[in-house]
Amino acid sequence: MDTHEITDRFLRHFESKGHTRVPSAPLILDDPNLLFVNAGMVQFKPYFLGEAPPPYPRATSVQKCVRTPDIDEVGKTTRHNTFFQMAGNFSFGDYFKEGAIENAWELITKPQSEGGYGLDPNRIWATVYEDDSEAAGLWRKLTGLPGERIQSRDGKDNYWDMGVPGPGGPCSEIYYDRGPAYGREGGPVADEDRYIEIWNLVFMQDIRGELSPKLGHKPIGELPKKNIDTGMGVERVATILQGVENVYETDLVRPVIGRAEEFSGRRYGSNHADDVRFRVIADHARTGVLLIGDGVTPGNDGRGYVLRRLLRRIVRSSRLLGVHEPVLQAFASVVRDTMGPTYPELVSGFDRINEVVRIEEEAFLSTLTSGSRIFDMAAEETKRGGGDVLAGDKAFQLHDTYGFPIDLTLEMASEQGLSVDEDGFRTLMNEQRTRAKADAASRKTGHGDLSEYRKVLEQHGETEFLGYTDLQAEAKVVALLEDGQPVRSVSAGKKAELVLDRTPFYAESGGQVADTGVLLGDGVELKVLDVQKIVPGLFVHRVEVLDGEIGLDSKVTGSVDAHRRLSIERSHSATHLVHAAVRGAYGKRAAQAGSLNSPGRMRFDFTTPGSVSADVLTEVEQEVNDYLQTNVEVNSFTTTKDKALELGAVALFGEKYGNDVRVVDMGEYSRELCGGTHVDRIGQLGLVKLVSDASIGSGVHRVEALVGTDALKYVRKEQLLVSQLANTFKVPSDELPGRIEDVLTRLKNAEKEIAQLKTQQVLGSTGALADKAVDVNGVSVVAEVVPDVDGNGLRALASDIRGRLGARPGVVALFSPAGEKLSFVVATTKAAQDKGIAAGKLVPSFAGAIGGRGGGKPDMAQGGGTNPAGAAEAVTALRAAIAGIG
Repeated sequence: MDTHEITDRFLRHFESKGHTRVPSAPLILDDPNLLFVNAGMVQFKPYFLGEAPPPYPRATSVQKCVRTPDIDEVGKTTRHNTFFQMAGNFSFGDYFKEGAIENAWELITKPQSEGGYGLDPNRIWATVYEDDSEAAGLWRKLTGLPGERIQSRDGKDNYWDMGVPGPGGPCSEIYYDRGPAYGREGGPVADEDRYIEIWNLVFMQDIRGELSPKLGHKPIGELPKKNIDTGMGVERVATILQGVENVYETDLVRPVIGRAEEFSGRRYGSNHADDVRFRVIADHARTGVLLIGDGVTPGNDGRGYVLRRLLRRIVRSSRLLGVHEPVLQAFASVVRDTMGPTYPELVSGFDRINEVVRIEEEAFLSTLTSGSRIFDMAAEETKRGGGDVLAGDKAFQLHDTYGFPIDLTLEMASEQGLSVDEDGFRTLMNEQRTRAKADAASRKTGHGDLSEYRKVLEQHGETEFLGYTDLQAEAKVVALLEDGQPVRSVSAGKKAELVLDRTPFYAESGGQVADTGVLLGDGVELKVLDVQKIVPGLFVHRVEVLDGEIGLDSKVTGSVDAHRRLSIERSHSATHLVHAAVRGAYGKRAAQAGSLNSPGRMRFDFTTPGSVSADVLTEVEQEVNDYLQTNVEVNSFTTTKDKALELGAVALFGEKYGNDVRVVDMGEYSRELCGGTHVDRIGQLGLVKLVSDASIGSGVHRVEALVGTDALKYVRKEQLLVSQLANTFKVPSDELPGRIEDVLTRLKNAEKEIAQLKTQQVLGSTGALADKAVDVNGVSVVAEVVPDVDGNGLRALASDIRGRLGARPGVVALFSPAGEKLSFVVATTKAAQDKGIAAGKLVPSFAGAIGGRGGGKPDMAQGGGTNPAGAAEAVTALRAAIAGIG
């Protein structure tokens, strides 16, 4: 049974049981606790937490998931995968343990001819949480599973929570016995290679506190409703139903290995070391393509860094298989062909995916070249020092700075007869991981502090937003909170949070900043400072009481700052138009990666694999402003997501949309899914002026623009500046570039002439400096401070003085302070080198005095420092070091 059939049967089975089929969420969601979506329940978390009412009592999905805690372990065994599909069924306060067990048992044991998986019931085992006798009893009662095939395990294995305060509960896992050939008897507690876990049923009933029940701590309470969250490992079930040894041999993974076999001429299964490389390629290619398909681009931190590591490990593994030609595009094509039927966005967005992997591979191959030079220098230094072990910090530098995996460094070291200090390398890696984990932990947030907001939502329902049409409205105060706790009233001079039953104030979301304004009531005035959706659907107004006292159930009139709102709307509408123009210039691969719409100013981030031309951005600006002249009407309407996409509406990467979506239409030029507010007609924008553009990461570009009167002020300021420059240079404004270029050329030429004169002047003092040579232990030493000489002049001077010392042993050390810095050069004669005096080895003797560092060869070394005042001390230290030689 192929994998697509396995997922189809799962979804059809649960649809027949009254579950709503829900599409997979993107791999990136706006969740501070997660780098990537790592479980099927993630998109349903607001329903489990009570942050939003579920739109259905039961749901089913096949979710794409990525987990990357142990990337370096992938390939070493067949059990580690970074990408996998999780098929799940979910109940939101509907059925509980009995329904979960019944539904799962029916699907896995029902004959294939009747739509099931047809697994042998006699090979099924189950595990339950150690004190969950109810679940053990249900397994016996509902399935006839004998007690000896139901095993109890502690919280580490059979309790689930999110790793932070929030919902959790005991779980029951379903295992399949693959037979004696795969390990010893005794069930899952004895051998999880023979007994393979295929399904986890989580009975979500508890609220965990700071300490997790997984570690034996008691929950702090019970959820108001008992929920079900299950996850079936699609690839593991495919392994069983396809009769193969492991995930890597299933129908959606093996083709990537097959393509790697074609590239390398080697065969999977012939050599363990090669098999590891084949598995790395297969796993990482799937993960990389799915991540790029959902909008991630390679970078140096966060999600982008994980993606970069994955792609570079593919290239490295290919090189270790003997493949030195580009490979990523070929592997991406295989992933598209195998996964496209389930995730059609891989097909529609493949041009962008293909371009991203091409550019990343080219960049890494260039990095390999640079890193190889660094490795060669480190290897040479190790050998020159008489060693045969490359230092761990050198290996770590290659890994951290140049992306060299340790095994590539090991291979290159072996080719040069060296080993590597792997213990030192791993110590540094562990320190880095510890810092990263601490940083990630500090960013995680629990959900216990939202309880009062959820109570407001449950009691009063979602806030009715009127701001699409009204900037002023009457409303009732349904909740008041100070520091997250409910209060009955707030007096003048205090700040608080306020919830209304209806509001004209826009809450910050979708890149649009929140509205501000005032609330007026009977003898009370409040300033609205901010509006946030603390939990979905609940608009929380952060206010300052200016006069009087506000109490619960008070009637107020809310008035949005209309001038500020219109300025924000101009910016938001401009963002849509710039997005459309950028997509017109670069194609669908130019996807929005973030935005900020504030009064009079917009910021727009977009992904593009290649460089962004200034000429193209000029054309984008012109195109947008030309379109403003049409003054088309801006319309919005609500429809289904599928219908909106059929109409050509653009959906943004990483955004989670419900079935019904709002579409903002600006003629045929721009049509996007958007919940923000906009102008009535595009002519209201007046002018859009791009004022900056920059790369903010690999494949991500940012443009900023001013809109409306802010743009006009900027243009007027620029015009004034040009006029002043034209008057200064006494030329028409259109001749300014040529005149400025001419002045700069003459200035550069003058600077060169001055530098040459300085060098000649310095070289003229060579004889006088050579005459200052002092004999130190039989060595003629010239150690002097020569202010304001650049590096080239300093080297020339040192070489000239060295030449005047003749055949005798000699050392020349010159220190040149310039401002808050200092440069130095050390040169030695051949006779000094024969005595064992090397320029580079003298540097450490005085570096501390000048706060400097440097190095070089035995005949000449150079460097710099940050403490010019220490130059005299450095001279003394150098002479002492020479006196101590021999």
